[in-house]
Amino acid sequence: MELTTGAILRLITNTDLSCAAHKLATLILDGISWKEGYNGLPLGTAAFTLSDLAERMDVSRQHLHSLLTELAASGLRLLRCRGKGRFAPWLFRFGCCDEPDLDDEMSTTADISPYIRDSNKNVFHGTIMVDRDNPDVTAQWMGLIREAKAALPCRTANSRHIWERFREFNRRRGHESVPAGYLLGFMRNWRGCDVSRTDTVSEASRAITPQENQMRQLMAPAPFINRYFHESDLKRAVGEERYEERVRDLRNKFGCSRLQAQMVAHGMAVAAGTILR
Repeated sequence: MELTTGAILRLITNTDLSCAAHKLATLILDGISWKEGYNGLPLGTAAFTLSDLAERMDVSRQHLHSLLTELAASGLRLLRCRGKGRFAPWLFRFGCCDEPDLDDEMSTTADISPYIRDSNKNVFHGTIMVDRDNPDVTAQWMGLIREAKAALPCRTANSRHIWERFREFNRRRGHESVPAGYLLGFMRNWRGCDVSRTDTVSEASRAITPQENQMRQLMAPAPFINRYFHESDLKRAVGEERYEERVRDLRNKFGCSRLQAQMVAHGMAVAAGTILR
């Protein structure tokens, strides 16, 4: 087949592929060198790191490997090999162009460890909504926790206990959403007591007092990220002296930090319509 953008693009659109594989093939096509030596690459070759491709595709490294496998097995016959050096990019070319009879050479052995074998880093992908209670999503994360904890400090702890401790840890810091990798980091740095039980837990094990629960509910209407704007708005609405008095009263009532008392005051003000969310 002729080595031109149009020829390869026509073959991509006429090849039976998943939508994601079509997108990946087009992305690789966009990076191809059409002149020998352009960017230091051979003619018809594109260079990417797998982390860059995964980021551009917005998929996990594990899913990226599946897409590359799909392209290699298709009529496009995508070939790839690793450049020399620890941080060298991968070189990609479409074997359908210049080597149509070449046997599959999908990857070198250097590709096996990070991409064929599942790893925790590959699996913990996406975003965790800290305060969103969805049974299906919770079950998914706890399933990953169960699989990953075997080689981690929290291996004897209950999966739900880990999950709730992680959510509580991020709530205290005012995080509404965090990257999924934070959960893996939390498990690797586990400092809690081991809990040797089956993966069922009662409400009492969460160790949340009614007073703490009330404080959370009062905080909820005021997002943490806007707290400085809310502080200014509330001081203008009620006066700085009244604001400080309210924060002081809330600290005494809940036995909490100044920041937590401020968040409670802001949440109450938003709920009452004194300031806007």
